[in-house]
Amino acid sequence: METLNYEIIINAPIEDVWDLLWSEKTYPQWTQFFTEGSKMKSDWEVGGKTYFLNANDEGMVSTIRSLRKPYEVVFSHLGTVKDGIEDTESREVVEWSGAEEKYFLRNIDANTTELRAIVHASPDMQEMIDRGFNEGFALIKKIAEV
Repeated sequence: METLNYEIIINAPIEDVWDLLWSEKTYPQWTQFFTEGSKMKSDWEVGGKTYFLNANDEGMVSTIRSLRKPYEVVFSHLGTVKDGIEDTESREVVEWSGAEEKYFLRNIDANTTELRAIVHASPDMQEMIDRGFNEGFALIKKIAEV
């Protein structure tokens, strides 16, 4: 498992950047660079369920390990969802289960925010994840700074 880091400075208040990351309207916009039709469904509870899904409602089932709005959220990926069935026990899933996706937001000043993501991923996923975060964070910056 590789640890990948992504960081961008956005000229917008921290609450605005948080909202752009997680709102139902803008989440699919910035995550389109991972896969078209991306969406997230979450109860926003530590230890609860979060789903990162594609247009066919397939993807990952995760949980929130840590949440401090609007400064931090840490997701731990538990398994996959396919055809409405959660898989958290197959050999393929167990190999990467527990991988984390961490988001940190920091005030630089009242109207400037540092957005950082730290992601655990297998080497074969790095190119897709690099594209997703680099292009996705650039889009968040563009939207926030309009």
